[in-house]
Amino acid sequence: MPRHPHTRPAPCRRVRIRAGARTGDGGRYKVRPDRRSCMRKSHHMKALLIAGASALALSGAAQAAEETSTIEELVVTAQKKAESIQDVPIAVSAFSQDALEKSRIDGGPNLVLAIPNVNFSKGNFNGYNFQIRGIGAKLVATSGDAATGIHLNNAPLISNNLFETEFYDVERVEVLRGPQGTLYGRNATGGVVNLISNKPSDRLEGMARAEYGNYNSIKLRGMINAPISDAFAVRLAGAYLKRDGFGKNTVTGNDADSRDMYGYRASVRFEPTDTFRAIVVYDKFHEDDSRSRIGKQFCSKDVGPASVGGVAFSAVPLIAQLQRGLFSQGCLATPVNSPDIFGTVNTQATLGGLFGALGGFQTGDAYAGKIQSRDVRDIESNFDPIYRADTDIVQLHLEWDITDSLLLTSLTNQSRNRLYNRQDYNRYTPSVNFNTTPNPVNALAAVPGYATAIYPALFPGGVVNDPQNGNYNRFTTSDIASNSDKQFSQEVRLQSSFDGPFNFNVGALYLDYSTEGDYYVMFNTGTAWYQVNNLLNTGNPNCTTGNGCVGIDPNKDPNRSGHNYFDSYNPYSLTSTAVFGELYWEMSEDFKWTLGLRWTRDEKEVRNFAVTLGVPGNSALGIPASGLIGPPPGTKPVLAVDFEEMTGRFGFDWKPELAFTDQSLIYAFYSRGYKAGGLNPPCSQNCPPPSFEPEFINAYEVGAKNTLLDGTLQLNGTAFLYDYTGYQVSKIVNRTSINENIDAEVRGIELESIWNPIQPLRFNASIGWLDTEITGGTSVDTFNRTQGDPNLVLVKASSTANCVVSRTTAATALSISNALNNPFALLGVCDGAFGPANDGVSVNLKGKELPNAPEFTVSLGAQYTVEMENGWTALGRVDYYHQTDSFARIFNSAADKLEAWNNVNLTVSLANADNGWSVEAYVKNATDEEAITDTYLTDDSSGLFRNAFYTEPRTFGIGVSKTW
Repeated sequence: MPRHPHTRPAPCRRVRIRAGARTGDGGRYKVRPDRRSCMRKSHHMKALLIAGASALALSGAAQAAEETSTIEELVVTAQKKAESIQDVPIAVSAFSQDALEKSRIDGGPNLVLAIPNVNFSKGNFNGYNFQIRGIGAKLVATSGDAATGIHLNNAPLISNNLFETEFYDVERVEVLRGPQGTLYGRNATGGVVNLISNKPSDRLEGMARAEYGNYNSIKLRGMINAPISDAFAVRLAGAYLKRDGFGKNTVTGNDADSRDMYGYRASVRFEPTDTFRAIVVYDKFHEDDSRSRIGKQFCSKDVGPASVGGVAFSAVPLIAQLQRGLFSQGCLATPVNSPDIFGTVNTQATLGGLFGALGGFQTGDAYAGKIQSRDVRDIESNFDPIYRADTDIVQLHLEWDITDSLLLTSLTNQSRNRLYNRQDYNRYTPSVNFNTTPNPVNALAAVPGYATAIYPALFPGGVVNDPQNGNYNRFTTSDIASNSDKQFSQEVRLQSSFDGPFNFNVGALYLDYSTEGDYYVMFNTGTAWYQVNNLLNTGNPNCTTGNGCVGIDPNKDPNRSGHNYFDSYNPYSLTSTAVFGELYWEMSEDFKWTLGLRWTRDEKEVRNFAVTLGVPGNSALGIPASGLIGPPPGTKPVLAVDFEEMTGRFGFDWKPELAFTDQSLIYAFYSRGYKAGGLNPPCSQNCPPPSFEPEFINAYEVGAKNTLLDGTLQLNGTAFLYDYTGYQVSKIVNRTSINENIDAEVRGIELESIWNPIQPLRFNASIGWLDTEITGGTSVDTFNRTQGDPNLVLVKASSTANCVVSRTTAATALSISNALNNPFALLGVCDGAFGPANDGVSVNLKGKELPNAPEFTVSLGAQYTVEMENGWTALGRVDYYHQTDSFARIFNSAADKLEAWNNVNLTVSLANADNGWSVEAYVKNATDEEAITDTYLTDDSSGLFRNAFYTEPRTFGIGVSKTW
C-alpha cells in the first residue's frame, strides 16, 4: 500500500522526489514531471467500477458535482534510497505521524491493524512475535534471531523497545513484507519494520500535545526544532505516558498492568558544506510500572485417571491421592474457550508440588477447588508485578557527495538495553495451606523426630521462610526475566545516480552484540525441601558454602549464587559481518533489472552454564545481574557456531503506458532469504542437541502498483510463493527449550487501495489472503503425548517431566506401589524400572498450518473532512480490522486454535491550520473485544498451563495539541 492515507489530499502537482538517501533533512529535491493527468471532473463511472472491484465502493453515489482530489505521494527508503512509494518494486506499507495518530496506531502492536498478512503478539519472556506472511519468531533461545528486522533510521536493533514505546515525532514508519536478504540489516526472512524519526530542519517550529483518557491515562508529547546557524540545527522531542492498570491485583488491591514510561530524542544536524551532512541522534526510553508480562493463565484441571489399566489406586486415601497426582499432567489440552479454561493447575503434577509431597508440606493439590476470576485483566498475587526497562541509543549518520553522482553514507549505531520483570508465576493463590504437621505420607517419614521436632522447628505453623518469595504458609512461586545487552553496528554504503543505464548501491555491515540474562523460577516448596535436607546433612538449613549442602541464596533478588531455584543463565555474543550490493540496469526508460547479492557471516557463542537447581554447592557467579560481565576465571565458551551464507534477489520492474491507468508499476522478483541458526539454552538432564539449524527461504513474488482515475485511486496487488526450509519452532521440555526445524510452503495475495472519490472523502482497504502448509517434519506434542491411544498411559518422572508407557507397564508399577504402600515408587516408571518408556507418539506435521498465520486479514478505513468557517476543519474517521482463525502451535490441535477477532477505532477531530490548534476525541477497540493473540505452553514440570496474551481493552479519551 502506498501509504496510510489520513492527511488531507494535496492538489494535482509536479512531484518532488528526493535525490540520494537522505530522509527528513529538508532539502536536496529534484523535480520530475508527474505522469498523471491533471484532469479533475471526469471518469466518475469508471471510478465506481474500479472501486467496486477493490471493495471500496461503499459510497458509490458520492456527489459527482464535487471536485476529485489526487492522492499525495509518500517518499520511503525501502531500497536504501529515497523514492516515491509507488515507484518501489517491493510490498511496503508506510505511515506518516499524522496517519498514525488518526488511526490510533500508537505503537508497534497496533501496526497489525493496518497491514495485510501481519500478525502480532507479545511473548512469554519480555519479547514479541511480529509475524509477516506467516513468518515470525516461534522460538525460545537467546541466540535466536527475529524473522522481522527492527530498524531505527535504517540501523538494525537486535534488542529494542519498538513494541513498548509509543510513536512520536516520526517522519514515517515503514513495513517491508517479504525476505530482505540484500540491503537490509541481518537477513530478515519475514520483513522489516523501519522507524524513521524526524530530523532537524532549518525552520523554527514546535508542537505540544496533551491527552487524557479512561484508566486515568495521561499522554504528553512535545517537539521543538531550532536552527542554530546555517550549518547547525537541533531538534528535541519527547513523549510521556502514565495510566492506571487495565486490571486489579485482588490480593493487594492495587492496579495490575499499569504504565509509567517516557521517551525522548535529541537530534543535531551539521551541514558545513553543500556536499557533507552529519546527523547525530540520541534516543532514550524508560519504563517503571506494574506491566504484566503475560495475560491470563489457562488451565482445565487434570485430576488424573480414576484407575490405571484396570488397577485401582491404594486403599489408603493419602497414598491414593499422591498416586493419582503422578498420573496427571496438570492441565488438560482443551480449547481456549472451554467453560473450565479458568481453572487452576493440579500442583501434584508440578515440580513444586512434588517437593511439597516429598517433604509432607502439602497434602494433595494446593489449588483444589480453586477457580480463577473470569476477568481476564485481573490477577491474584502476593505482590504486584514489577517491570523496569531502560534503553539508550546513539546514532551518527554521515553523508558525503563525492561527486554529483556518487553518495557515500556511513551509519554508526550504539545501543544498550536493560530490562527487569518480576511477577507471580501462577498469578492465583492456593486454596489449601501448608500442613502445620507434615503429611504422614512423605519421603522423610522414617527420619527420627521429623514430624515432631524438625518440621515444626523449621516451619512453625507451616510457614516456609523462603528468601526470594517471603514467609508464607502456602505454596508460593514467582519468576524473574531480566537481561542486559549492548550492541554496536557500522554500515558504509556507496550509491550512484548516473545518467546512464547502470547504477549501483553497495556496502558493508559490521555488528557486534552481547547479552546476559537470567530467567529465574523460585518456589518455596523447593527451598523448604533443600532446607530440610541441608539440616539433616550439615546441621544448617540455610548454608551457602557448599560442603554437601544445596546453597540457599539469602537475597530477595537472586544473584545466581543459590541452587534453591531454577536459573537459566546463558551469556551470548554475536559477531555479524556482511558485504552487499545491488546493480540496476535500465534496459529502457520504463524497464529496469535488479540484481542483488549479500554475503553474511554470523558467529555466535554461548557460555554454557548448566542449570544447578538442587545441585549440592553454591555458584561462584554470585554477581548481581546489573550489567554485562566477563566469563569467570578459567571459563571458556564451550558452545559456538558459525554460519556463512549468500543471499540476494533478482528481478525486474516495468512502468508500462496502459490505457486504463494513469501510472503503473509491474514487478517480479525471486529472493533468497536466510536466518542463522543458534544454540539451545542450558539444561540439567536429557538435553537436546546443542544447536539448531538456520532457516532458508526461496521467495517468488509478482506485484503491480497502479494509480488510476486522474490520481484519485491507488490500487496495488501482490502475489507470492515461499518455499521454506528449516523454519525454527520451539517447545518447552524438561525446563528448557528444544528448538526444531520444519519445512513449509506459503502462498498469498495482498490487495491495498486508497480511493479519494471526492475531495473530503477517502477510503482505504488492505486485504491479505494466506495459505501456509508444513511440508515436512515430526514432533512429539507435549500437550498430548499419547495422541489418544488407549493403550498408552502418561506418568510423571522424578524430574516431573512426563513420559509414556504401555497400560501394562503402568498397571504393573501401580500394583507394586500399592503393595509397598509407597506412592514415590512410581517415580521410577520413566526410568524404565517397570518396562519401556518413551517421550510419546510423534506427530506427522505434514499438511498442517504454520502458527499465527490467519487465512484472512482485512483492514477497512473511511474518513470525511468538512471545511468550516474561520479556517477550522472537522474530520471523522473509522477503522475496522478483522483477522480469521489461526493456531498457536504447529500441531493445529483443538487446544491450539485461536479464534477470529475484530477491532474498531473511531476518531473525531477539529483543527485550525492557521493558528495551529487541534482537538481530537477517540475510541480504540470500540467493541471492547477480548481477543487472544497467542498462547504459550509451559512444560511438564509446571503442569502444562498456558499463558495467554490479549489485545488491550476499550480505551477512549480527548487530546489537545498546538503547533507553531
